Amino acid sequence: RVEAFRDAASAMEQEKEILLEMIHNIQNSQDMRHISEGEREELNLTANRLMGRTLTVEVSVETIRKKKQESLLHATKMIDEIVNKLLDDLEDAKIRLMSLYGACTSDVPAGPIDQKFQSVVIGCAIEDQKKIKRRLETLLRNLENSEKSITLLEHQKSSVRQSCNSKQD
Repeated sequence: RVEAFRDAASAMEQEKEILLEMIHNIQNSQDMRHISEGEREELNLTANRLMGRTLTVEVSVETIRKKKQESLLHATKMIDEIVNKLLDDLEDAKIRLMSLYGACTSDVPAGPIDQKFQSVVIGCAIEDQKKIKRRLETLLRNLENSEKSITLLEHQKSSVRQSCNSKQD
């Protein structure tokens, strides 16, 4: 029963992360740009309310670690360093995050593997390894969604410029 309880709590942690990501994606979706200002404001208010309510839920499953297993803190610190530099160089951060993710997966990764990170992750408890991998998956998915939004905005800007130039001719 204890393991079932821990599994249920872990599932709730993951569900919370998924809900927050969904709400965030809706707020930043291209579809929001195609609705009226009033509808957009109403949807944003609802999304903010749901985000706030979701954030009030605290679910935590602690992992019992040996004193030697400080690897989770080290791995988290390595990921945080890349995330902090994300805005400076988006492409480099994405490549580095992919190399960290490659170190967490048993599949043959498409790119390089961060060997140092891999040795840190191996030192983590299995539950911690899963959390690290999920966090990297979420970060990479969010980066991918951000890149799509940027590409769409750039396309819209160039379309507007072209139509303006056509009108001037």
